[in-house]
Amino acid sequence: MLIEARNMSLDVPDMSQQLLIGRRRRLRILNNISISIAKGESVGLVGESGSGKTSLGRSLLRLYEPSEGQILFDGEDITHAAPAALKPLRRRMQMIFQDPQSSLNPRRSIGGILEGALRLHGLDASSTAIAALLDRVGLPASAMGRYPHQLSGGQRQRVGIARAIALKPDFVVADEIVSGLDVSTQAQVLDLLRRLRAEMGMALAFISHDLSVVRALCERVVIMRGGEIIEEGRTAEVFAAPRSPFTRTLIDSIPLPEVRENWLD
Repeated sequence: MLIEARNMSLDVPDMSQQLLIGRRRRLRILNNISISIAKGESVGLVGESGSGKTSLGRSLLRLYEPSEGQILFDGEDITHAAPAALKPLRRRMQMIFQDPQSSLNPRRSIGGILEGALRLHGLDASSTAIAALLDRVGLPASAMGRYPHQLSGGQRQRVGIARAIALKPDFVVADEIVSGLDVSTQAQVLDLLRRLRAEMGMALAFISHDLSVVRALCERVVIMRGGEIIEEGRTAEVFAAPRSPFTRTLIDSIPLPEVRENWLD
């Protein structure tokens, strides 16, 4: 397996608590999670807001340190690895954020953003290399001179994808990356991600609240609720015979049969 979580739990400080004396009590937002993702596999993490899916994705990247359990990447235990030990792995593990507007530096041009990511890891950051990277995600070379606010939402998300794949990662977490886009743009971004996965062979954890989107992209799906995994399996099998009433509710919430099928075109 490329990435594994074994009996992992995550506690965070309760920020709603009035801190008068002593330390804040801690809240458990992930509870006894075990999940594995193979090389090249695409797994959907699905759940309502607050289900823990984003926290799980960030924990798998070791952006959060688990309170209990283990995280292994390519067989190496990285549960409590220090930043210096994690740095060589950062090229192999990347994240595409939900809101590209806030994750892209507004003071830097698109070319500057991508150049910085490449230089940080000692890669070719020439204008030729950046133009090739933009072309790979369906953007013209002229986008190098533009700033994030000058791009559409779909174009900004393509820049976010370009920044992630620039390092040729083995594992990518994509966090609700099409949730703010219209249906047509969602389909285009999903097609791009599907193509890049096929070309690069990278594993993908695709976070979404929408099972129809996950059905279009992922071979396997994990359903989360209240910080726990309540169901998982092959996507087609979960759609055909969900075991959990909550999963059935999610499937039934997909608006129309023709919409469901169009995602698969």
